[in-house]
Amino acid sequence: MQLTLDSISKKVGSETWLYDMSLSPKPGAVTVLLGATQSGKTSLMRVMAGLDAPTTGKVLVDDHDVTGQPVRQRNVAMVYQQFINYPSLTVRQNIASPMKLRGDKQVHEQVQALADKLHIGMFLDRLPAELSGGQQQRVALARALAKKAPLMLLDEPLVNLDYKLREELREELSQVFRSGNATVVYATTEPGEALLLGGYTAVLDQGRLLQYGPATDVFHFPRSLQVARAFSDPPMNFFSASRAAGGVQLLGKRLLPVVLPDDAAHTQQAVTVGLRASSLRVQGHDGDQTLHGNVLLAEISGSDTYIHLASDIGDVVAQLPGVHHVDIGAALTLHFSPSSIYVFDHDGALVLAPPKLGGR
Repeated sequence: MQLTLDSISKKVGSETWLYDMSLSPKPGAVTVLLGATQSGKTSLMRVMAGLDAPTTGKVLVDDHDVTGQPVRQRNVAMVYQQFINYPSLTVRQNIASPMKLRGDKQVHEQVQALADKLHIGMFLDRLPAELSGGQQQRVALARALAKKAPLMLLDEPLVNLDYKLREELREELSQVFRSGNATVVYATTEPGEALLLGGYTAVLDQGRLLQYGPATDVFHFPRSLQVARAFSDPPMNFFSASRAAGGVQLLGKRLLPVVLPDDAAHTQQAVTVGLRASSLRVQGHDGDQTLHGNVLLAEISGSDTYIHLASDIGDVVAQLPGVHHVDIGAALTLHFSPSSIYVFDHDGALVLAPPKLGGR
């Protein structure tokens, strides 16, 4: 199915929750709504589902206007942060309910397969109240998947699960979504989740749609500072700079030798340089720039080490693969290639991005 939001907005009283935007999630694929809390993700999903009507604009399904059609008349599956299950039905009965409504055959086998995929196969004969919150959320996910609706809306469905289980289920869900035909819209605050699940990513900020496109394109080519901030974890490092002959000059510091597009030469001189934490290295290569400083903090997370450095061009965060043991206050030199920097103009628009490996 093709869902289209045509110039929709949403006001509640005097407050604007969604500013004028148009969005058409790609059919049969995952579109991730990425943004901080109160960026408009849930409000947008409620309009998509028919729980709320937009103040202006239209909601179309396969070119048919369904703007005033309530959610009960639409074939939509939804999962919220707070799990919703039938309390008087067992886990097995919860998952089987949409299958039985369809008149499916081999319901027992289908339920078992879904439950095993979501790690709840051993709980099928329990009531939801006998499960933990995370287990109940997985039941809600399984029931939504069992519905096989053409539109599936998931509002931060893994947020209440522990870290290890979130990692496992993200991978499982990405495989389930890829093997299905549903249009999936998935809301999250986590850039890493957007990269793993997308598909496509729509970046939202304070009710505004900032950018939409293939997830890797939006990540590698954020059209603005706002998008770069939203789609970076850990946060991108930013430095004030100005245009100069031969590149950009960090204020009062050094020249970074980069070639700016010709059409950037006529805009204001003030720019912002962005450098992803993953672009910093402890080993240098020919042509690298260096950062010298002292370690403020070092923390190991998963298979990476995050180092906060008070450097000669300002405080930076580096994401280094592997485990690195460094002392607080120790002197450290980090390296980066000038080709890895981003440049944003005075208004925050993207001027220069690193080349994407393998082509754009």
